[in-house]
Amino acid sequence: MIKKPNELINENQKIRMLIAGYPGIGKTTLALSAPKPLLVDVDLGINRVMASARKDFIQPNSYEELIEDLKGDLSDYETLVIDTGGKLLELMKNYVIKQDVKNAKKDGSLSLQGYGAVAREFSRFMDNCYYNLRKNIVIVFHAVEEKDEEQTKLRILVEGSTKNTVWQNVEIGGFMEIIGKKKTIGFDNCERYFAKASFGIKGVMKIPELDGTKPNDFLTKLFQLANNNIKKEAVFFEEQKKEYEKLMNEIVPQIEKMETKEDLTSMTKLIKETNHILTSEKELKHKFKEKVAELGYQWNSEKKEYEKVSNNTDIAE
Repeated sequence: MIKKPNELINENQKIRMLIAGYPGIGKTTLALSAPKPLLVDVDLGINRVMASARKDFIQPNSYEELIEDLKGDLSDYETLVIDTGGKLLELMKNYVIKQDVKNAKKDGSLSLQGYGAVAREFSRFMDNCYYNLRKNIVIVFHAVEEKDEEQTKLRILVEGSTKNTVWQNVEIGGFMEIIGKKKTIGFDNCERYFAKASFGIKGVMKIPELDGTKPNDFLTKLFQLANNNIKKEAVFFEEQKKEYEKLMNEIVPQIEKMETKEDLTSMTKLIKETNHILTSEKELKHKFKEKVAELGYQWNSEKKEYEKVSNNTDIAE
């Protein structure tokens, strides 16, 4: 079913987010500031998170075990925090090789077919968490430096083209850095790193320091801000929808009443000069062309006017 932009769901939308940065910068702690998180600790790093920021966690040793864990009761949680994405992909690597030996080379590394299988499995995993389990997803990646001519750039630590699949499965992606003495996360692409901005979440934001007394709620507030922005867009489209309906109700009856060549010429001018809203221009032109055909006219580009044609002649503007 084709939907209009104004039909976007005006409810709290689940967010898929990527956090990248150097080891030890506080990526997991930041990820756990998301709403009601469950930590999927495939990297076995919960002990490195400050005690006051720790949350419930699972530590699956295989991808099969993770799949089973996520079949349990997750009603107490709103967000799945995957730490780290690189380790998750490693578990998926072993899984796809078990599924098909052609996914591995003789030395045990992934074949070209295997990389494709891992990418597809990652997308299936993200889709299941987002669409079926209806959870926010925050996936943590280590950053690695890559030389590009004279510049050093930060990239997520992922083998091969799989990184493209990773980015395709998130709406928001930020790189954590320390600027001065402050931790920051940047959401805009720049010369130093690739990031991803959506839902009005952009720029570089300072991350508050935790001292054991302040709540760890940075992402909870960020997700709420994103949803507030989504709701504002929904209100905007609702207003546009009313204007669209008013416009269509004014012009469609005029199209239906057309009879003469002069009517066609006047309507062509009206449609051209109207300030259109949403899909009004496309729809009105379609209705106009149907009426032109029904009346037995076609546009003569040489004479710059409509003229009657025989029943066997194609009608076109």
